[in-house]
Amino acid sequence: MTRPYRTIDVPVPGGDLRVGVWDAGDPSAPTLLLVHGVTASHRSWDLLAERLPEVRLVAPDLRGRGRSNGVEGPAGMTAHARDLVAVLDAVGADAVTVIGHSMGGFVACVLADQFPDRVGSLVLLDGGLPLDVPEGLDADEVIATVLGPTAERLAMEFADVEAYFAFWRRHPAFADGWSSELEDYFAYDLVGEPPALRAATSYATMSEDTVDLNAGAAPAQAIAHLRHSTLFVTVPRGLLDEKPGLYADERIPALLADKPTIRHHRVDDANHYTLVLSARGADAVAELVRDEVALTTPETSHP
Repeated sequence: MTRPYRTIDVPVPGGDLRVGVWDAGDPSAPTLLLVHGVTASHRSWDLLAERLPEVRLVAPDLRGRGRSNGVEGPAGMTAHARDLVAVLDAVGADAVTVIGHSMGGFVACVLADQFPDRVGSLVLLDGGLPLDVPEGLDADEVIATVLGPTAERLAMEFADVEAYFAFWRRHPAFADGWSSELEDYFAYDLVGEPPALRAATSYATMSEDTVDLNAGAAPAQAIAHLRHSTLFVTVPRGLLDEKPGLYADERIPALLADKPTIRHHRVDDANHYTLVLSARGADAVAELVRDEVALTTPETSHP
C-alpha cells in the first residue's frame, strides 16, 4: 500500500475491534464506513482505499474476524451494527456513506434501519438483499450452500503462509487474478504459528452470522423498511466464479419491487470476490462510490 494507513482499537461489548483508517489530506473530507464480508477483514478494502484518496475511509475487522477475532459475546447483524456505531463514535463521524460487501451489505442495512441518523446512504456490493437459499436448511447446510470452501478452510491448518497462498491459488475465483495485493490480504488473515497457522475467522461466529443474515428478523426488517438512498451492485459470477452469481439477473426486478430508494448497477467481468479484491473491480467500485458521495455527501465531524 502506498496510501497512509493506521489502525486503532475501539472498545465494544466483549473486547476491542481493530479498525483500519485511511486518512484524507483534507480534514473536512467526508468519511466512508467500509464493512467487509463474512470471513474477510478490513484488509479487503486496500485496493479501494488506493483509489479514493479524497475521502477518509474507516473499516473495522468485524467481531470474530481478523484482529477482532477475540471479541466475546453474540454475533449477528444487530451486534455488528451496534459495534459500527461505536466505531463511528470513536472516529467522530456522524452520518456517513456505508459500503458493505457480501455480509457487510446486510450489516449496513441493519445499521441504517436501527441507527438511521448515522447513515447518509448505502452502497451494497453483492450483498444486503435476500439470497436465493432454499428454505428448511440447517445451519451447516446454509453455510455449505452459500460459502462452500470459504467456510471449510476455517477448520484447516496450514504449515506456512505459502501453503495458505496455495489454497487460494487453487480457488476458481482467483484463477486469473492473482496479485501481490491478494497475498497481503491473505497473509493478514492468518493467526497462530507455523506449522499450525489458521484463518483468523471464528467458525462459530461465521455460522451465527450466516444463519442470521439469511433467516434473522433484523435483516428482514431492515430490508423491508429500507429508506436511505441505496446503490445495489451485482456481478455475473459467484464465489466459485460460477454463473449465475448470488443475484441472478432475473431475480433483480422482484428484489427491487416496491423499493424506490434502491438503484441497481451491474459490474461485468467480475465475481463475488474480485469485485473488491482485484484492480479491475476496485476501479469500478471506486467510480461508483465517487459518484455516490458526490450525490449524497454526508456531514461528518472529526475529533
